[in-house]
Amino acid sequence: MTDLKVIVVGAAGRMGRMLIQTVAATEGLHLVGAIEREGAPTLGQDSGLLSGIGANGVLISDDPLPLFAKADAVIDFTTPASTTHFAALAAQARIVHVVGTTGMQSEDLEKLEAAARHAVIIRSGNMSLGVNLLAALVKRVAATLQEDFDIEILEMHHRMKVDAPSGTALLLGEAAAEGRKISLDEANTVRVRDGHTGAREAGRIGFASLRGGSVVGDHSVIFAGPSERITLSHHAEDRGIFARGAVRAAIWGRGQKPGLYSMMDVLGLSDV
Repeated sequence: MTDLKVIVVGAAGRMGRMLIQTVAATEGLHLVGAIEREGAPTLGQDSGLLSGIGANGVLISDDPLPLFAKADAVIDFTTPASTTHFAALAAQARIVHVVGTTGMQSEDLEKLEAAARHAVIIRSGNMSLGVNLLAALVKRVAATLQEDFDIEILEMHHRMKVDAPSGTALLLGEAAAEGRKISLDEANTVRVRDGHTGAREAGRIGFASLRGGSVVGDHSVIFAGPSERITLSHHAEDRGIFARGAVRAAIWGRGQKPGLYSMMDVLGLSDV
């Protein structure tokens, strides 16, 4: 089989540079494009030099169309607006689109679903193997325990993160909600507590977000019941875990039928 030809969008960011490093280190993958926003100061620079792996001849560009035409997959950790734009391009080119972008709203997800009629789109709030295994455990525990066990999700990230709760926290919340057979909507969640809140309502899933320093990502799901607590946790120590998961998803996506998939599908955990 020929090498998988990959584009990295948001190529000059922290995750973009990590993805370029990971693609270069993965046998069977070949970087054919590195895209940044129009007017970015890194345009025209060698993406390999920028990523610390040595010159690779792939220059940072703001013109995705010719690159999408020759690629097999695009890996995308950008912004919701950029991701929906790239999803439309992936649908036109019929290529795999791996989405690690967080902070997406319902209207963004609708655009992804529309694009997935023509492209393989793999989206996850977290691409790491460990987090997706954690989500499978959370779903199972939530299904097993009754409502007298309250569910609280605590997450902490670096000071530069702009969305809360994190995409991973919401992924874990969705897993808990699926286990409880409820929806993760406003009626079943608590996102903010301030002032005189009254007693906690049974059955709701609570979220708390901490920001500071250079924390890559810490997540804990707490099941608090009468006289006992169960805590399931994951601690990310290196962004490389997300890049490796995204690359694995891109490889898995080759040959799949168009549709919207998750890392649970990639890891064979969708039926857990």
